[in-house]
Amino acid sequence: MTEKIKPGNEDNNEWETLLGESVIEARVQELAAEIAENYKDKKLLVVCVLRGAFIFTADILRELNDHLPDVEVDFIAVSSYGEGEQSTRAPRIEKDLNTNIEGREVLIVEDIVDSGYSFEKLLKMLWSRNPKSIKTCALLSKPSRREVEVPIDFLGFSIEDRWVEGYGLDSGQKGRGRKNIVAKRQS
Repeated sequence: MTEKIKPGNEDNNEWETLLGESVIEARVQELAAEIAENYKDKKLLVVCVLRGAFIFTADILRELNDHLPDVEVDFIAVSSYGEGEQSTRAPRIEKDLNTNIEGREVLIVEDIVDSGYSFEKLLKMLWSRNPKSIKTCALLSKPSRREVEVPIDFLGFSIEDRWVEGYGLDSGQKGRGRKNIVAKRQS
């Protein structure tokens, strides 16, 4: 499926489709089936990492509903990019959970794992709250950028080191609503 860009959009030559809508949808269904199998007969708390993972998390939750109808969800915000395209390597928690996770089965849902610093900080913080278990789910991973090894239990796609947006991922808070994931064209 090709990216539909409105005529007159200034960025139509900047972006190319990396992952089409149908490819993303199929992988989300597969991931939800894997997650459901892993958490069969367990009470699951899904932690959505804002802002980028909100669409991915919503789609995962809808797919899980047939298998795990009692899934709970909470939100946490971690920032390491600000407005630029380079990680600051100093992530900060901008919004904490409202739910006590002690003794809970927790699944963290993230949009993209890049250098690993944000994910590492988040995992350390959440483990300190004594959950029963923590597993991780990421839509995208850029293994070539990894500076800190972090576990990804459920992975959508590994991609090369390119700036991406769409399906919740942004560029300066724009582009999140694209149904596809697009990458900046390489020169």
